[in-house]
Amino acid sequence: METRLGIACDTALDRIGRFLAGKLTRTSSGYRPFTPSDHESLSQALLPGDVLLIEGSQRVSNAIKYLTQSTWSHAALFVGDALPAPADGSERPRLIEVNLGEGCVARPLSKYASYNTRICRAAGLTAEERAAVVRFMIDRIGLHYDLRNIIDLLRYFFPTPPVPVRWRRRMIAFGSGDPTRAICSSLIAQAFQSVRYPILPEISVQEGAGFARRELFHIRHHSLFTPRDFDVSPWFDIVKPHPAQGRDHRTLEWADPG
Repeated sequence: METRLGIACDTALDRIGRFLAGKLTRTSSGYRPFTPSDHESLSQALLPGDVLLIEGSQRVSNAIKYLTQSTWSHAALFVGDALPAPADGSERPRLIEVNLGEGCVARPLSKYASYNTRICRAAGLTAEERAAVVRFMIDRIGLHYDLRNIIDLLRYFFPTPPVPVRWRRRMIAFGSGDPTRAICSSLIAQAFQSVRYPILPEISVQEGAGFARRELFHIRHHSLFTPRDFDVSPWFDIVKPHPAQGRDHRTLEWADPG
């Protein structure tokens, strides 16, 4: 009896979770990208292991943007040609991301052709380290988002009150399981931590004998990372794709102001 009751509860919670996830992933009304990416230039600029930040258009994206005080609400890892091309001839998946309600999935780059994006590139990675970061993400394709984690979903339905800055990061982490997170950047942070690469490490100063002192880097827990952290991290370079027509302003054709 207890087993049947537990199964029934899990089924009901999963059904409610799917309903809530569907509501949260609806596109916000009135969203328009200010400077959408040039798909061809973006494709040429990306390297395997790059983090692609996205200004999301979903309802859950608005809450993440507020809590992180950032344009960026989503992150994906570019893996280049590491995944096989589909047998039906469709576009090869080159991004791995964690999506609410889906879990860890691979998607083609064209998915974000009409979105505001930013490329963040870890500085100084070796080819082997890049490959290890990519492999970490590929190995986790198929991880599911636990839709029974209702707390993780409900918090995004209530109007977001004014929140002190020091509490906002904790609000994002609150209620989240591992690896069943609405915040996609958590798994990407784990991928870089697997090769001991810093994002925004905590630093403590250790005093030694005499005047000797040294800084010790501590790995911040992956559940506390947000898409914005890759943007502001001094360990990641911002890469801007060049316009397809080049950057000679003298060749531009301007509309008549009249």
